[in-house]
Amino acid sequence: MRKKTDDSVRITSATVPRSQDIAARQRRYLFSMSIRTVCFILAIVFRNTPAWPFFIAGAIILPYVAVVLANAGASPDPGGMDVYVPERPELETDRGTRSLDC
Repeated sequence: MRKKTDDSVRITSATVPRSQDIAARQRRYLFSMSIRTVCFILAIVFRNTPAWPFFIAGAIILPYVAVVLANAGASPDPGGMDVYVPERPELETDRGTRSLDC
């Protein structure tokens, strides 16, 4: 015979699957590295202009930013499941009746 428990688990406390977390990290990394590649190409195209140092800086700094963003998780693991506790309205007492707190 089963023991009945009143504890229920909210589905919203479930963590993001590892495959989705890795896919999101890969997208962020690829986006950052695409911007770096564009900066590198623009640095070559505009090598004799005042904008050249900005493109070089972007090409040098963006790999670091891409790695940091790729290693940053979407959200921390909440550490387990949350137990759902339903809210119960307080019982109202009539003014004319005695309270049980005697």
